[in-house]
Amino acid sequence: MSRPATVALNVLQRCFTILVLAGLSSGAVTADTRSLDTAFGPLEISGQPKRIVTLYEGALDTALAVGAHTVGAVITRGGNHVADYIKPAAGNINIVGTPGETNIEAVLAAQPDLILAAPRTSEQQYRLLSRLAPVVVPDIPMFEADTWKRETRLFARAMGRADQAEQVIEQVEARIAEVASLVRERIPADQRNATLIRWMPQGPLVMAEGLFSAAIIQATGFRPNSKGLIKPGRPHSEPLSLENLSGLDQNWMFLATLNADGDKALAAARKSPAFARLNAVQANQVIAVSGQLWTSASGPLAALAILDDIEAAVLALQP
Repeated sequence: MSRPATVALNVLQRCFTILVLAGLSSGAVTADTRSLDTAFGPLEISGQPKRIVTLYEGALDTALAVGAHTVGAVITRGGNHVADYIKPAAGNINIVGTPGETNIEAVLAAQPDLILAAPRTSEQQYRLLSRLAPVVVPDIPMFEADTWKRETRLFARAMGRADQAEQVIEQVEARIAEVASLVRERIPADQRNATLIRWMPQGPLVMAEGLFSAAIIQATGFRPNSKGLIKPGRPHSEPLSLENLSGLDQNWMFLATLNADGDKALAAARKSPAFARLNAVQANQVIAVSGQLWTSASGPLAALAILDDIEAAVLALQP
């Protein structure tokens, strides 16, 4: 079985496990009315929404993790459907746009009773979507270590599934502790410096330390470092040359590509002497990962899939 297929199967199994645990511990969801603080003011939601449209990858991840019925989602960056790691759990979900452009007609056709939107949704878009259903836009600082937890709790509360959110967050935290223990056992403290790179046709991008996956890396004991190449508030650097990339060489490199174009660009770069001189390359500690998962996704199921990748990389070390 291929690595993407294995990751996707793991996600599907975890969704099932989370739902069983949630059903055993919390029983039926109460039809309460709750007030949420959102980017466009307080929002009241009653009961448990039945048809949820997600316009943000982290919202889809959360909805599936807590067992909500999701009827629409946007495609992942660089793809033509939802991310591979979550596709089995999402099933035959309706596509209602891209991360940068929502198809309002497709959202309307999905007949949502709740819309979970991206943090950077404009007010104009919010007002338009609000004519269709209540819209939750997070008012949570981006690129912080706990951003994903706060978003998970917000989205889950909107769906009337706060208890399930706490259960899956606890599951992620327990898995972080497991992988962190393995990292401490296998890798000396002075050899855990790392960088997260997304390889694009125009060149490699260094991803910010506060990015979701970088925060997961750091939680397991690695030390991601972008060497000041990223402007404040930005998720990644400008495209770099191979010479500039060598200036932030680390012991470990988590190397992501989004699609076939990125794969081709990386294959060409690997033939370069500058690439071959990188410490991580010489130590055979360049870890190829999915850009859809590592540099686009967020949420509890994504965290669990990333932790699987980190564990596999550490276990592959020669004793």
